[in-house]
Amino acid sequence: MNFLGNAYLWVKAAHVVFVIFWMAGMFMLPRYLVYHQEAAPGSAEAEAWVERETKLRNIILTPSMTLVWILGLMLAVNAGLFSGVEGLGWLHAKLLLVLVLSGYHGWAVGYAKKLAKGKPTLSGRQLRMINEIPAIIAAIVVILVIVRPF
Repeated sequence: MNFLGNAYLWVKAAHVVFVIFWMAGMFMLPRYLVYHQEAAPGSAEAEAWVERETKLRNIILTPSMTLVWILGLMLAVNAGLFSGVEGLGWLHAKLLLVLVLSGYHGWAVGYAKKLAKGKPTLSGRQLRMINEIPAIIAAIVVILVIVRPF
């Protein structure tokens, strides 16, 4: 525990910054997918969405998610997650939700690739409803981190 020493606050700040970047991308990509799906397959508009989605993934989403995990695990180790420290149920729940959000990230990337091939599998309504997943998870994670209910 406390292996980060004086670097703890810097690591925590970096973690929060990259969470913000990742979440911004997680709010943008699903919306991009809706617009992309509404564009005619093979059109210039559809190709523009493929380019936007690719840039968003490569420049913001994947690097941010990677740093969130690295920094977050450093913070978790610092808190004693793997040392049997009591009272970290909130952290276990948070990690589970971040794992779910990472899976959603992977799904969104995969769906973007399907759209790039002109093979949508969801309706516009379904896609719009799925867009709410990151916001719901983010809200629950914030509550877990701030309130620490268990």
